[in-house]
Amino acid sequence: MTEADGTVDLFVIGGGINGCGIARDAAGRGMSVTLAEMGDLAQATSSASTKLFHGGLRYLEYFEFRLVREALIEREVLLRAMPHISWPMRFVLPWHPDMRFEQDTPTSKLLGIVMPWMKGRRPSWLIRLGLFLYDTLGGRKILPGTRTLSLEGSPEGAPLQERFHHAYEYSDCWVEDSRLVVLNARDAEARGATVMVGTKVLSADRHADHWIVTTRDAQGATRQHRARMLVNAAGPWVGEIIRGTLRLNATDGVRLVRGSHIVTRRLYDHDKCYFFQGTDGRIIFAIPYETDFTLIGTTDAEHEDPSVKPDCTPEERDYLLNFANQYFRRQLTAEDVVWSYSGVRPLYDDGAQSASAATRDYTLKLDRTGGAPVLNVFGGKITTYRRLAESALQKIAPVFPSLPGPWTREASLPGGDFPVDGVGALVARLQADHPFLTERWALRLVRAYGTEAAAILQGARTPADLGADFGATLTEAEVIWLMDREYARRAEDVVWRRSKLGLRLDAPQIAALEDWMAARQAREPGRAAAS
Repeated sequence: MTEADGTVDLFVIGGGINGCGIARDAAGRGMSVTLAEMGDLAQATSSASTKLFHGGLRYLEYFEFRLVREALIEREVLLRAMPHISWPMRFVLPWHPDMRFEQDTPTSKLLGIVMPWMKGRRPSWLIRLGLFLYDTLGGRKILPGTRTLSLEGSPEGAPLQERFHHAYEYSDCWVEDSRLVVLNARDAEARGATVMVGTKVLSADRHADHWIVTTRDAQGATRQHRARMLVNAAGPWVGEIIRGTLRLNATDGVRLVRGSHIVTRRLYDHDKCYFFQGTDGRIIFAIPYETDFTLIGTTDAEHEDPSVKPDCTPEERDYLLNFANQYFRRQLTAEDVVWSYSGVRPLYDDGAQSASAATRDYTLKLDRTGGAPVLNVFGGKITTYRRLAESALQKIAPVFPSLPGPWTREASLPGGDFPVDGVGALVARLQADHPFLTERWALRLVRAYGTEAAAILQGARTPADLGADFGATLTEAEVIWLMDREYARRAEDVVWRRSKLGLRLDAPQIAALEDWMAARQAREPGRAAAS
């Protein structure tokens, strides 16, 4: 609870999925929480993922069994909590005798000793063994298991080269990553947390039983906050916060690994994802994306400086194109790329030789030396964000002895209070209540807002009732919702993080949206300040 002098229990630095997940869990346990994000929610790593809730099939080659098992269990927990922004997807893994391991994986090294004649080959029996473990480690209840698939004459085989004759098909899940972050922030705020975007932490001064945190907002105003404990969930900036802002002598390091993705026009007609294995031992995905596109990624490259914006380099783009061209009949070129994006994964530095081998598991370090405590958060996968938050609260518990136990496992996120298979019914209901909606428009709204889509459209009988039309079915009513309920301040927040309508809007349309949002904030400055 907030004390009379304004002291809160927890001050969270960072508005990515880890920071917002921890803030939500803590607020739901009755803690007073303030979260500060220097830019927009999910502006860095958490909006630049491969958009998957998955166990991490390739991590089995690194013997990361605990991480994989936890992630596999979480897939179905999260599906039930957010069936609007996450849904099951089938993955097609083509097999060919030329498959190879990455040479420095523990599995490759072990096989090199036991079966030296394999020379890094990835035999079909080993893939099937890995998929058997993948099916059983997490105790599936919703998702179907693995099956063997003939590619000859099948929709799955149609876009692939003739040399691929069969494949394995297994289950994982899609997720709208940046919307996941926003919904966690909204739920945290609904449970009493204060969420501040566009607010940079300038300094944090440690005292015996509290921290004094100085922030500066987007308007340039500075403010001091008093907190009993800090959580450093700054993602790629976690190391800079430790050394510069908090001035700690911690020896723990962060390894920044850049992952880049490219987007092309739709490359095939079905709704399944491809899992491609390269001759260099790495893997990429080719995923149906935003109805009309295909998402291809990701790379693993060292990224030295978090202040340098990650971009998909021409070399990374060409690597992904060449990788995909080893599988698809249609040969892709740079002209086929309609968009690219890149994010930096802040991994715990475990001393791995390569970026691909660095652990994706999360590491939580509680520092209670020298005064009030701080929890530093390293690494993690978007799939395990909820478990990371629970583990963080477990670390925090000794500081707050009366803290209640976990609660998020059975709690839906805003808009997610409907069955996993209930999207079609929601779309039909929305169209029945608003006959002007096309099926595609209604589906987009349900996939973004779930049961809350009805609130955005409330009372509308014609498109004109929704106000200004910004293009691609984006209306004034929706933008107002995003500004007032979901912390959006700029056009890029709306078209690249709250949605991906930037793929469909042209530059003049986005500029018009920017002008409209700026004018509204000027008319109602209190709304901007509140966010």
